Amino acid sequence: MPDPATPPPTLVCLHFLGGSAREWAPIAARLDGTVACLPLDLPGFGSAQDVPGFAVAEMADHVIARIRAQAPRRWMLAGHSMGAKVALAVARRAEDGEDGLAGLCGLVLLAGSPPSPEPMQEERRAAMIAWIGADAETRRREAQGFIAANVGAPLPEALAGQAVEDVLEASPAAWTAWLEGGAREDWCARIGVLATPALVVAGGQDADLGATAQACLMAPHLAHHRLVVLEGAGHLLPMERPEVLAALIEGEAFAPPPAPVAPAIPAEYRALIASPRVNGRLRAALDDRAAPDDPAYRPAVLDPVELAILRAVVDRVLPQKGSARIDIAARIDARLGRGEGDGWRFADLPPDSQAYRAAIRSLDGEACARAHLRFLALDGTAQDAILTTAAEGRLDGTGLDAAQMTLWFEDLRSDVVRTYLAHPAALARIGFGGIGAGGDTAPAGFARVGVDGREPWEPAAAGEETR
Repeated sequence: MPDPATPPPTLVCLHFLGGSAREWAPIAARLDGTVACLPLDLPGFGSAQDVPGFAVAEMADHVIARIRAQAPRRWMLAGHSMGAKVALAVARRAEDGEDGLAGLCGLVLLAGSPPSPEPMQEERRAAMIAWIGADAETRRREAQGFIAANVGAPLPEALAGQAVEDVLEASPAAWTAWLEGGAREDWCARIGVLATPALVVAGGQDADLGATAQACLMAPHLAHHRLVVLEGAGHLLPMERPEVLAALIEGEAFAPPPAPVAPAIPAEYRALIASPRVNGRLRAALDDRAAPDDPAYRPAVLDPVELAILRAVVDRVLPQKGSARIDIAARIDARLGRGEGDGWRFADLPPDSQAYRAAIRSLDGEACARAHLRFLALDGTAQDAILTTAAEGRLDGTGLDAAQMTLWFEDLRSDVVRTYLAHPAALARIGFGGIGAGGDTAPAGFARVGVDGREPWEPAAAGEETR
């Protein structure tokens, strides 16, 4: 139920390639009285078919102007397919504090075009460009085929007819500009990782922008996201499943904002850290390491997709239970960005930052070669098989040969364990008392050094957390 103290948001809605604001009418009708909808036509489509500006940044400018004119106190941004990529560009500018964009509280990304170039076969792209400028009969036939091919089951006749008319009314220049330009634009670095909570929805029958594309290309750019797959649905989700989407959106509109979490440090160990037995410099370092990791951490060396792959690899090497976990991958990336290391590296490997990027690309390439899927789309068993191949010197990578991949994976495991054990929650779990061996004023060292000997101030092990 909506919280009376939370004002209902305005849902700014952006359509798919060839669509218009009208595609959101079924959802808006179901949200009436709960969430106000503001469906917009993007330049070249619907009522804006004569408006110029078809690049992603220009479309974002168009949307931002409308948001500023509306001036909603609290708003969410929904993007479908092409509209999702524009929504991400708008959200980035909102999070960066641009004037007139305060109040963004959520993203709804439906079968979204990701920040990276959109996955599409070149033959299909060429065919779509060819028929949009053909004679009227060909255009209508192809538009009907386009709509029919993008749904999991036939739409009601009136809705299908409306969708076809929207395609026919679209500016051929805008349609072609998206396929030749916008869909190919690479916004990965500019989008980075967004902190705004996001609902990501994919159709189970969507070939190009379905669950795999959303998990591998969209999710890495979203610090807080929930991926929902609508089985049996295709690409035109707002028209195919308006009831389900309206319910999902209403739930997101009034969900509490996510709070940062960090692994708990037992009271006994926190007391040791605060005691005179720990010197001030070490205490400051431990306090810094104990701070919650930023879920929207923007990587310094890796790109967001590479960081997501590294997180998946770390989870296979050293799994952590629960949601309060140490973001080991982000901490490794930050160290790489600072140019810090442990004082040595394998002579046969390039510098650490180069080795990490090359190795991650190699793991992803191996996944594509084996299963025609990205590494992030594989289950744990398949990921383990690829990592085992690397460890055994049988994975010839991109930029690293098989022997180098083995060395890198050895280095990675060392980095993971070292980063994990640097955290005070991990030290508490193993009962490590060495931090109390020399405070600023307290006597240094240990008095009880026999088997099972334990100082009165020494903490007991808090227990194992990894499986």
